[in-house]
Amino acid sequence: MTSWVLRRLSSECQERSRRPQMPVDDFEELARQAPETVWLEFIGGRLAVKRGPDGGRSETLAWLQRLWAGREQGPWLYGYRGLRTEIGGTGRVRADGVLAPARHFVGLGEWSDPAGVLMVVEVTSGDPDTDWHTRVEKPDGYAAASIPVHLLIDRDNCSVVVFDQPEDGRYRHEEKLPFGATVKLPEPVNITLDTELLKDFAG
Repeated sequence: MTSWVLRRLSSECQERSRRPQMPVDDFEELARQAPETVWLEFIGGRLAVKRGPDGGRSETLAWLQRLWAGREQGPWLYGYRGLRTEIGGTGRVRADGVLAPARHFVGLGEWSDPAGVLMVVEVTSGDPDTDWHTRVEKPDGYAAASIPVHLLIDRDNCSVVVFDQPEDGRYRHEEKLPFGATVKLPEPVNITLDTELLKDFAG
C-alpha cells in the first residue's frame, strides 16, 4: 500500500475520532433520563460516565468548602455543578467543585455557562476511566472555557496541581506540589491552602 494511501486512511481515522458521538442536545436529553446515581459527561464529543464520590472525595470537597464558609459577601464552592466547557461550549462536565460568587447560579439550568466562574476543582476518584478524563482532557476543556484557575487534587499520587493563565485552549502555567505543601492559589481565588490534611484522604 502506497504511503499517500496510508496517510489518507490515517487522516480519515483521525477525522472520525474527532466527530462527536451525538449532538449536544441529544446528550443533555440522555443525561436527564439517566438514573440519579449515574453521572454522565460529554468530553471531547464522547460520552463519559463519572464515578460518584467516595468518602475521601466527599471529605476533600467539604474541607475546601469550609474555607469559604461564613463569608457572606464572598464566593462559595458549589459541589458537582454542571458546566459547559471546551471551545464553543460543546463539552458538558459535572465538576467536583465550582467556585463562583454567591447566588451565581440562581435561575440557571443544569449546565451553566462558565462566565463568572473563578475556579473549578477536580478530585481523582480511583476509577481509571474517570481519572483519565480528570487528568488529561478536563484541564484543556476548562482552559478553553477561560476558567481562570483549575485545582486538581490527585489522591493516587498524593499531589496538588494548580493550573492558571488560560490561553488558546491550554493553561500556560501549571504547578504540582505534594500533599503537605503550602499551596498558593492565584488570582482571582487568592487563597493559601495547607494541604497536610489531604494525606488522610489519599486514595
